[in-house]
Amino acid sequence: MKHHILLLLTVAVWGTTFVSTKVLLNCGLAPSEIFFLRFLAAYPAIFLLSPRKLRADSRKDELLFVAAGMTGGSLYFLAENTALEITQASNAALILCTAPLLTALCSRVLLKGDPSNRRLNRRWVFGSLLALTGVAFVVFNGHFALGINPLGDVLALSAALMWALYNVLVKQLDRTYSIAFITRKVFAYGLITVLPVFAFAPFRTDVAGLSRPVVWINLLFLSLVASMLCFMAWNFAMKHLGAVRASSYLYLVPAVTLVTSSLVIGERITSVALLGAAMIVGGVYLAK
Repeated sequence: MKHHILLLLTVAVWGTTFVSTKVLLNCGLAPSEIFFLRFLAAYPAIFLLSPRKLRADSRKDELLFVAAGMTGGSLYFLAENTALEITQASNAALILCTAPLLTALCSRVLLKGDPSNRRLNRRWVFGSLLALTGVAFVVFNGHFALGINPLGDVLALSAALMWALYNVLVKQLDRTYSIAFITRKVFAYGLITVLPVFAFAPFRTDVAGLSRPVVWINLLFLSLVASMLCFMAWNFAMKHLGAVRASSYLYLVPAVTLVTSSLVIGERITSVALLGAAMIVGGVYLAK
């Protein structure tokens, strides 16, 4: 039960990060800057939880950590945020919610021997499809307008695939390493692998910009809560429930975002969106 509660709390926080990130984008920060600053601020805190062990036990495991840092960190966030800038937000949100389905497919192919890799029965399939349909209802919120943007939509799908691969990689690593160590290594390699981006798009936000309360408060939230605490909670719950069961909770993120957007920036919630939220809850219950 505690693992399910952790996942609910995690997706509740992640559902609010879209609003927080939007605030920072409106303040002039670039997507790469937001990712770099949130991971940079979170790293010292996670290092205090796992300060002794610095390297993985083998070169192969170290490479797996590099891959996890890229798929769950730099590549995921860059693809997601760039997609949000290029394509319609509704397109990106809907495509990103294919991550649970992609996680299930990747797990079946890459985690055949993992005891937590559950069988994809009819109940899971029906629950996932019901939840994904509910996501579409919530995302469009009564305004069904789907504009195709090949590059943006491919980037959104790439982000969903990156998260699916991240889940598979963490499941391989959590057999040997602690959750704190895994999370610390993911943050470290996420930071390292995003650095080349600044060679093409230099860091432009100055100290004066970061000192504004609206900026540093949102960055602290994204760093310490949405990144450090939530990544640890997600990795811990996934260790015990498996990648497929944990990923089903991601369907709840758009519903949380909808409520948060209504409360914070006054977006209207339609009856269609409420129906979609109910479908999501029912689908997650069936698929969990």
